[in-house]
Amino acid sequence: MTDDPSTARDRTVSKIDTSVPHSARIWNYWLGGSDNYEVDRIAGDQYREAFPGIVDVARASRQFLVRSIRYLARDAGVRQFLDVGTGLPTVDNTHQVAQRINPEARIVYVDHDPLVLLHANALLTSTDEGHTAYLAAELHEPERILAAAADHLDLDQPVGLILSGILGHVDTYQEAHALVRRLLDGVAPGSHLSLNEGTDTDPAYCAAQAVYNDSGAIPYRLRTMDEIRGYFEGLELVDPGVVSVPRWRPDLASAGHGRREVGQAGGVGRKP
Repeated sequence: MTDDPSTARDRTVSKIDTSVPHSARIWNYWLGGSDNYEVDRIAGDQYREAFPGIVDVARASRQFLVRSIRYLARDAGVRQFLDVGTGLPTVDNTHQVAQRINPEARIVYVDHDPLVLLHANALLTSTDEGHTAYLAAELHEPERILAAAADHLDLDQPVGLILSGILGHVDTYQEAHALVRRLLDGVAPGSHLSLNEGTDTDPAYCAAQAVYNDSGAIPYRLRTMDEIRGYFEGLELVDPGVVSVPRWRPDLASAGHGRREVGQAGGVGRKP
């Protein structure tokens, strides 16, 4: 017997822990969203008090994501996307950006968070010509992700693999690097990786993150620039390479910020 939608929703809500702050909900708060709780807003405000630049980091990361997807869909001709670690929907989600350029684009979102699952319907909208799907899966299960994604995407054709601010939740860099490799091994030549992660280049950022990691929330580990470059090992980097995200191909809307450095680095690479 299948649950009715309200029963399934109630079961999902029961899995959401509102007693400790949650990174996706805090990120949503910093971006001006409403999918967060008081515990998240308190933690977000405390973090911002210790490191005011965090809001710039969150916004610059989102703007990089938009520009990189636009590049993949428009300039690289990528027609299908695998967004792993989707997070909460905001504005200009992957399918919206890609399908504005190519209405036939196909997108698969992957996340394991029950709150994201609760909001999955917002991510499952699509043009009539295109397709979107949501997979409940862990980043630590790359082969399972790829097998499930193959029901919606043609993995023998190039894919845009999106990893936005997710790898810092992996305990060690070595493990995170291996997960990226395993995902890339499962997609075709001509596929692209769009990746951006927090960096350890600002002592105030590092200190604020350390306090957050001690709060009981799921920790996030800032990486070195060399480590973030290492994720692109074996790929052909798209100019300007791995840089502070406001410097990656700034458009007219962000041109005034294109020379600023924030504690978030990213890039796009092509699988040869």
